[in-house]
Amino acid sequence: MEQDLDALGRRHLAAVAGAQDEPTLEAARLAALGRKGEVTAKLRDLGHMDAQQRKAVAPVLNEIKNRIAQAIDARRDELAQVALAQRLEAEWLDVTLPSRTRAIGTIHPISQVIEEVTAIFADLGFDVAEGPQIESDWHNFDALNMPPEHPARQEHDTFFVDGEGDERPNVLRTHTSPVQIRAMQQRGAPIRIIAPGRVYRCDYDQTHTPMFHQVEGLAIEAGLSMAHLKWTLEEFCRSFFEVEAAELRFRASHFPFTEPSAECDLRCSFAGGRLTVGEGDDWMEILGCGMVHPKVLEAGNIDPQSNQGFAFGLGIDRLAMLKYGIPDLRHFFAGDVRWLRHYGFAPLDMPSLHAGLSS
Repeated sequence: MEQDLDALGRRHLAAVAGAQDEPTLEAARLAALGRKGEVTAKLRDLGHMDAQQRKAVAPVLNEIKNRIAQAIDARRDELAQVALAQRLEAEWLDVTLPSRTRAIGTIHPISQVIEEVTAIFADLGFDVAEGPQIESDWHNFDALNMPPEHPARQEHDTFFVDGEGDERPNVLRTHTSPVQIRAMQQRGAPIRIIAPGRVYRCDYDQTHTPMFHQVEGLAIEAGLSMAHLKWTLEEFCRSFFEVEAAELRFRASHFPFTEPSAECDLRCSFAGGRLTVGEGDDWMEILGCGMVHPKVLEAGNIDPQSNQGFAFGLGIDRLAMLKYGIPDLRHFFAGDVRWLRHYGFAPLDMPSLHAGLSS
């Protein structure tokens, strides 16, 4: 009897040891220890034996059962280690090799230029301010000293949004200057901010679109003058166009919200059809600027007797066209992926003054 049990145990242990995968091992377990397994059947037969025989056979069967169970657990661990080793071999990667370059997107030139402008003015101590794109008529026109008969307040130039009841209609802001009014009311003086964002006007051709981008600048404190304004703009142009020096000239102009007002020209050269900033005999108009009108200061709850300020406005789209040689403004909004791949920027190349704006 004992020889038969030893043979039974050796046979099932051999089946367990020979299992090469999990399904085969499970079949060996069921054949030995399953509900219909041979060892289970022998254990069930103990109930039909007399006490003397049961006392002799039961320990042997239990030992066989335990040895088979231990062998199954050990073989299962071995198979798991083999599977892990095979997986590691198949998925092996040398992390010391250069990674594969994968395109993860492209930054639009408008977004790039906004980041560049923000980096430059942040270095000059200007904060970024934001405001709503649907503005009240008061913030967009009245607070900026624009009279009711001003052409910009007509429907051929401005998008109006119906108000409720007898309220004056709102407008899609025609410039980001309303942000200056809100910033003055919230922060008071002294203040230094830029306000980049979308603006809207009824115009569409090669150099104009109904929606475009501007950045307004505002600085207010006691003692500011046109000299401070000129230096600020020269530093901006020098940094933005990445040249050693930038020469500006002011031409007298008129804006309702500044007095005196000026158009600002940048010395450049168009030799060979290429724009070169900082040299040559040509001049290119790039922005409008001036000293903040006293009525605008009053609208912003700032005393014009003890504070002075300067303001300027630049077209972000125009800056992008000039710096990166983009000929047609309308392509900015065409959604052509080929155009974006040509003029776009890598998303991880963040503009900074120490590393380069357009590197």
